[in-house]
Amino acid sequence: MNRIYLDNACTTFPKPAAVPDAMSDFIKNHGVNINRGSYSPAYDMEELVYNTRRWLSELFCFPDCKNVIFTQNITMSLNMVIKGLFGAGDHILVSSMEHNAVMRPLVQLQHHGLTFDRIPCTADGSLIPGAAEKLLRPNTKAVIMTHASNVCGTMMPLADVGAFCRNHGLLFIVDSAQTAGVIPIDMAAMAIDVLCFTGHKGLLGPQGIGGFLVTDAVASQMEPLISGGTGSVSHLEEMPDFLPDRFEAGTMNLPGIVGLHAALSYIKTIGIDAIREKEMALTEQFLTGIADISTITIAGKTNLDHRTAVVSVTSHTMDNSEVAVRLEEEYGILTRVGLHCAPSAHKTMGTFPSGTVRFSFGHMNTPEEIETAITALHDICM
Repeated sequence: MNRIYLDNACTTFPKPAAVPDAMSDFIKNHGVNINRGSYSPAYDMEELVYNTRRWLSELFCFPDCKNVIFTQNITMSLNMVIKGLFGAGDHILVSSMEHNAVMRPLVQLQHHGLTFDRIPCTADGSLIPGAAEKLLRPNTKAVIMTHASNVCGTMMPLADVGAFCRNHGLLFIVDSAQTAGVIPIDMAAMAIDVLCFTGHKGLLGPQGIGGFLVTDAVASQMEPLISGGTGSVSHLEEMPDFLPDRFEAGTMNLPGIVGLHAALSYIKTIGIDAIREKEMALTEQFLTGIADISTITIAGKTNLDHRTAVVSVTSHTMDNSEVAVRLEEEYGILTRVGLHCAPSAHKTMGTFPSGTVRFSFGHMNTPEEIETAITALHDICM
């Protein structure tokens, strides 16, 4: 039985062939560190890291690549930003569709005097227009918001929220885990102050590499969450005051950056528009194909309007876990079942605590695989 991987919202698979090839070549034939070695292989690697920052700044329409900070993943990025900027007495707004990568740091800080409110969303995950205005307080400092739900794929109106933040003097921090590499993001046009990203989803890179892009004004307000060696100004025991060094203590994940560099090169060649067009075609095929199954409900939007290639369903006749197990055992289809680290989203959509079976399509999937998934759901659920 062939395996059909439909869990790309968790991590994309397979990766472009150039990704593992580049990582293997680095480990076998190069293996140097950067900022620590005064020899040509280290300088060559520094150039690759610089170019990776430059490509990311171009991808997100950001003017200065020194403001691209590498971390191990987007959860680390969000923690560094949230805990580096906010504390007791601050008030934050989030959407009710947020992932625990946002909610858990906020709840942790809530125990130390931070407060937050959730901007309500509709049952399909759409932000309710005008709802944020009613939640503003004199001590509101920022809006932190996902670009698209990892549960149902519904996208948030970033440009509108960015304008709202500018009008009220708020910082705008965006979680792009589900959209970077698939949906165009223009930080300037959307008034985004900090954009957090991960390499292993839509950017098609390996696990263990992520980061954030931050404006100079915001960076100057942030306290580093992690301190240590950077290879720069080593005569001082204070962290450097310049970027990216201020937020990049310790040895970097260079194999991960090499893999991300190869993935970005692939994306630049294929084009984001082409990647999104294919993913949306697969999503439309799936939504159309399961529309007549009366024993399941699609959680979220049932059309292609303002969504990504993530589709969640709930079964009326059996436990969702049983559906997921049968999909794998009988058809080789790999999905994700449960709450997807986003209980707030499921409460908004009315799918808490049972969760959903999530299908998430990627650039490497085929129409034939989608047709098999449609047939499987008909056989299991009809």
